[in-house]
Amino acid sequence: MKFKEFQSILSQERLQRYLTACGNNTRKTMTLYRLNLNMSQEVFTLLSCFEVAIRNAINNILVSRLGNDWLRDAIMPGGIFDGPGCRDSANIIRKAYNRLLRNNNYSHTKLLAEMEFGVWKYMFANPQYRAVGRSLLAIFPNKPRSTAQCQYNNTYMFNELDGINILRNRIAHHEPICFALRQPVIDTSYIMNSYNSLHTLFEWMGIDSSSLLYGLDHVKKVWSKINQL
Repeated sequence: MKFKEFQSILSQERLQRYLTACGNNTRKTMTLYRLNLNMSQEVFTLLSCFEVAIRNAINNILVSRLGNDWLRDAIMPGGIFDGPGCRDSANIIRKAYNRLLRNNNYSHTKLLAEMEFGVWKYMFANPQYRAVGRSLLAIFPNKPRSTAQCQYNNTYMFNELDGINILRNRIAHHEPICFALRQPVIDTSYIMNSYNSLHTLFEWMGIDSSSLLYGLDHVKKVWSKINQL
């Protein structure tokens, strides 16, 4: 495909950053755009595995503590999320629960699957963390011990998960992940830092990410191709 046609489909505005980063080389611009999409696909696969892993780890703890329908029960009158500090989480859960009820399709498993990543991230925010019994750090048995310089507490884990959530949303909204921050310059440091953080979180959860992601993790291969442009 010629660049003019490529640009007419994807828009001049979308491609301008790529074009500038590639020194107005149109062939290189199209290659970078495609590699960015490739990188996004590769990273999103890893994010999907992580999201399922952390959702299941949280659920396993809370089922044992709060019962088989803890997520539904949390939003009922008098439930653990029935209060101002947890209102946003409760609203998301309630909308999904009501939707399943209207379709006569409720089960705890289906409700879990309806939750967006932000719900699991906010389980480590102070109100939700306290509401579920301050127990969720147990899903990270291999995390470092806290020191005077660094507290590996629920707030630390919230911030780590927030970074993962931001990356997930960037990819979901088709934002490029191959540039320096707010600059039309090729830079893969953001994505590689996020990639390393993701593998670290798997390790802290006691999950062998190399085995789990065998045949799925091609991020470094695409990263290398981008850096060669």
